[in-house]
Order: sequence, then structure tokens, then C-alpha cells
Amino acid sequence: MTDRDASDDRRTESWTGGFSRRHVLAGTTAVGASALVGSGLGAASTGANAEHCFEPFGDDPTATWEISDARQIELTEDNTAPVIEELTDIAPNLWVWDYWPLREMDGSVACIDGWNVIFALTSPDALLPGKRHDVAEIRYFYSRDGQDWQLGGPIFEPNRALGNRQWASSAVVDSETREVYFYYTAVGDQENVEDTYPPVEGGITYEQRIALAHGAKVVASDSGIDFERRWDHEILLTADGEYYQTMDQAGDGIVYAFRDPWFFMDEDTGCKYLVWEANTPVDPENTPCETQNLDQGDYLSGVAAEGAQYNGNIAIAVSKDGSMTDWELAPPLLDATCVNQQLERGNIVKMNNRYYLFAISHKFTFAPGIDGPDGLYGWVADSIHGDYEPLNGTGLVLANPSEAPFQAYSWIPVPYDDEDKVALLSYYNYHDLGEKTLKDVGDFSEDRQREVFGGTLAPTIVISIDGTETSFVEELPAGYVPSECSDLDGNDGDDGGSDDGN
Repeated sequence: MTDRDASDDRRTESWTGGFSRRHVLAGTTAVGASALVGSGLGAASTGANAEHCFEPFGDDPTATWEISDARQIELTEDNTAPVIEELTDIAPNLWVWDYWPLREMDGSVACIDGWNVIFALTSPDALLPGKRHDVAEIRYFYSRDGQDWQLGGPIFEPNRALGNRQWASSAVVDSETREVYFYYTAVGDQENVEDTYPPVEGGITYEQRIALAHGAKVVASDSGIDFERRWDHEILLTADGEYYQTMDQAGDGIVYAFRDPWFFMDEDTGCKYLVWEANTPVDPENTPCETQNLDQGDYLSGVAAEGAQYNGNIAIAVSKDGSMTDWELAPPLLDATCVNQQLERGNIVKMNNRYYLFAISHKFTFAPGIDGPDGLYGWVADSIHGDYEPLNGTGLVLANPSEAPFQAYSWIPVPYDDEDKVALLSYYNYHDLGEKTLKDVGDFSEDRQREVFGGTLAPTIVISIDGTETSFVEELPAGYVPSECSDLDGNDGDDGGSDDGN
């Protein structure tokens, strides 16, 4: 889940989980698409030797986002999106934000008998935008051309999913059986009658666990898409307190996170992974920040004063013997302690035999003294465990324009037509704020808060990737999702995505 309005964010979790312990500091997120394939779900029956899949995680596998790199962030033509013009709501009467496509096992966007399918976090638009996270419900949409979307409805039956609400997820389909594996964030306590919206004193809570729904099948007809809703729900992973901070450890931290699972299968090895956003357990009083690669005498205050509270990481778990339901925590891929509090919706793209790790973040979650925009950030390594280096030297891949710094958010990459490009899906966030920031929105009148929130799908952005460098290429229509059955030109077929997902 994403777009935390600064006024309504406190999330945390607890864990009891396995994986033989290895030395590690903090967390990471990975985004993937393997050349442009391999960010998909492996076949449920396809197994990889568990030890083989754990081998890459050695004694010190966690990369670090260095202060010195992050402090060089700046907007350029290559990393800045165009200003968004007024858009049409995809679903009148609903706020729509984080969204993601149904994917095949190879990471390509699924085409189900000519239909594209996406899922999104939604809430009634009568709510104030900043409160939508407290009642988030996942709905699905379907389209013949990948851009004109029809509302299907809630993906889960009422009161059957875990948690009292569900946040950002990933969904993959077994092409042989049409069974869907739906990895999601279970938030809050479903059994607590007080854990509802509107919250009462001591009521709504923000426990976060990685959950799975499986057993249902996607069904296509001439009129659209439906799901046989025989979902079985189970908790897969919770924070362990060693690699990943628990809610109790976080205390009154800025933004707690153990959420947004993304499935990735490495087609070269057969290994399956989940990546998501988490936090590193740290003791702020004993975690100096000014010692990370800073020039002599450079910036000995600011970040050092409060920076260790900004402890985001990108988490990863490894499938046991190729199972879709049995996972073990591994050391984080990336640690952003002293740089940023949250690295949301981590995912991995595998391209040209390199691993590209992506995550999104907000301006307000950067440590004091670091000025980074709301944007998509990325890193690259030669193996899944790293050592990840920041793309473009700083990590910034795509940002909103300075005149509309909060217009879009929650970019997620999917395969595009060329092997050196990806398409970035996002939603229309806050606009027309003038000199105000996300922290100021809660002070607006209720009508004004609704006026400045987009709550629909944003234009799709295409970027190119060349080694450690990325560049903005073009803007596509709002909500366009490339696949073998998508169509930008009004024809019946072929589009911007190739048949094999590359």
C-alpha cells in the first residue's frame, strides 16, 4: 500500500519465523522483470532446490543506500515525468490508488482469453482521501484493449480475507490450471470489533502481515472476467525482529512497514521470491549516520541528529522447494537507514542478466538533510543478493515535475515492447497544491481535500534502461497496461507489449 498522507500513518507487526540466521543489518525491496521476463510466478509445480536458492545470501548480503549518493538527487529531463492534465475517473464513486496487473508465471502481463485484468486498492470517495487506507478494499477491473477498464467488483468475499483491510499485493496465474495466487498485505485485526472505521479511541490498528489467497480460478467469458471465489487465506510471513522490525520495536516511529508483497521467479534458476517493504531494527541513539561515505567535515549534523529513525529496507523471502505457500525470511536486499524511512512496493526486474530493484518513496520520508522527491527509485546488481548500486548514481529513476511534485505515485514496472524498456503504472495522487505539501493536506477543508486528490489511474510512463542508467522515453494514455492483448491504436490485438512479455 502506498501514498501515506503524513497525517494518517502508523503501521507495525510481529513475527515468529524461520530461516537459519545470517549476519545482516537491514532491509531491501526488489522489483523485477527478467529481460523483460522473470518477475512472474513460477508454476506451482515447478520446484527449485531450496538450498540452491538460499546460497546467494551469504554472510553480508545487504546493500546500503549511501547518504552521499542520496544527497546528489536532482531532477533532470531524463528522470522527470510530464505534468498530468485532468483525467477521467476509472470508477465513479470510488477512490482508486495502488494498482497492479494479473501476471503470468514468466512475469508478463496475463492475457486471459483476450482480457487484461488489474487489481487496485479502492474506497468510497465520500471518505476524506487521507482516511481511505483505513477501509481499503481490493477490487478488480478488466479490459479488452488494456486501457478501457470495466469494474468487476471486490476480489474477496466479504469478511473472508485476513486483517480488517487489505493493502497492496501481487497476483499471478498458473496458465495451465487458471488458479490465481494472490499475495497481499493483511492489515489490522479482523477479530477486533473496535478495529473499524471510523476509528474509536484505542480502536483501529496497523498490524501488517504478508498473506496469501489461493484456490480460486480466473474465468473468462465474452462479457468479461470473474473469479471462482473459493479462496483459501493464510498468513505467510510476519516481522521477526532481527532482519525486520516489529511493530513493538517501531514504537512511535515515523511510518511502520511490513507490506506490499511482490512475487518474482528467476527463470534462470527456478527460484521463487517474495519482496516487500519493511524496516530495519535499529537503536537510533546508538546508530550514527554521519560516518557513511561523507567527505571530511561534510554534513556532520542534520542527518546525524535524527537519521537513524529513517530505517526503511527492502525485504525478501525465499520459497522452500518451489512452493507457493511455504517461505522463509532471508536478509534484506537493501538498507536505507539514515536515508529514508520507507521503500514501498519493492519489486525486481531481471534484464540482460542483471537484477533491477525498484521501490517508491515520498519526499517526507527522507531523513533530514536529504532532499528527495516523491518518485520511483532503483538499484542494479549482478545477482539477486546484490551488491546493489543506485541507478543514475543516486537511485532516482522517475519523479514528478517540480510544478506538480505530488501528482502521481506508486509506480510499478511491467514489461514493454523493447527488451531495454519497461512501462510504469501509477495512480493520480495530489495535484494543484501550490506551495503546500502532503503534510498540509489535512489542514484543508474537507471539500478541498477531495478536490485536490486524483484517485484514479495516471498516465503510463515508458523508461529505457541501459546498464546503470535510465531515461524517460514517453507518456502513454492513463491506465494503459501493455500485454499481448492490449491495443493502443484501436485495433483488435497487438499493442505495445510483445507476445512473450518482452
